[in-house]
Order: sequence, then C-alpha cells, then structure tokens
Amino acid sequence: MPSCETKYFGKLEYTEGAIILCEAGLPGFEHERRFLPLEMPEHKPLVFIQSLSTPGLCFVALPVLGIDPAYRLELSKQDLAALGFESQPVIGTDVLCLALITITETNTTANLLAPLVVNIKTGRSVQAIDPESRYSHQHSLDPEAPAC
Repeated sequence: MPSCETKYFGKLEYTEGAIILCEAGLPGFEHERRFLPLEMPEHKPLVFIQSLSTPGLCFVALPVLGIDPAYRLELSKQDLAALGFESQPVIGTDVLCLALITITETNTTANLLAPLVVNIKTGRSVQAIDPESRYSHQHSLDPEAPAC
C-alpha cells in the first residue's frame, strides 16, 4: 500500500483510488496535482486536502452544502470535460464540492466562488471558477459577520 510523509499527520497510508487528481493543478499551486482527502471524526465537517508531493502543503476545506444548503454549482464546458461529465453533475451524488478555507487573525472565509470539484467515481478534479457566479471567494464563516 502506498504511503506518504506529511507535516501535520505523520505517515499516511492510502489506496490509489483515494487520490484526488487535479491535472491542471490549483491556481498558485500548478505543480501540485495529487492530493489525499482526509476526514477526521474529531474535526468534522472539515476535510483536509493533503498534497502527496509536498509534506507541508495541506488545504482545509468544507463541503459547500454545509455552508450554503442552497448552493448551485454551474460548471463550464471545459470543467465538465475535465471531470468526465456531459451534463451538470449533482453535488453529493456525482461530485464532491469543497470550499477551500482561509483562516486569518480577524476572520475565517470560504471560497464559494471557486470550489474544488471532485468526480466521486474517478477522483478527477478541478477548481471550478465561475466568473458570473453570485458567490464570493471570501464568504465569511464568522457567525457575527454580515452575509456577503
């Protein structure tokens, strides 16, 4: 069974079927293509997206429907093709849709504008950016903050 060393989780064993493959990389991390999603009961509903090539690179994410139960995913033709779909997929059935989280000293935000979308069957993924979306790349997760 393959394994990888990580900065935050130590040595992890995984199966090839568990890998998220982002062929184009992520904006700002174009060289990072293979990730391992980690869910830990004590940190639910957080999902940690651990790079398989860089031990110290791990993104924190949340399922978009946990942030906004009415979230609407609209993928471009290019993103549909990259994921292997001909029509818009259903979140939770066809795809895992994760908002990457940014934590600062003053606020915690979720990127609902450009979620990480993963084909559940194949593990292929894209960071789907919809420039016409009503969502923000800095959706506040602070319950005291005004809605975006």
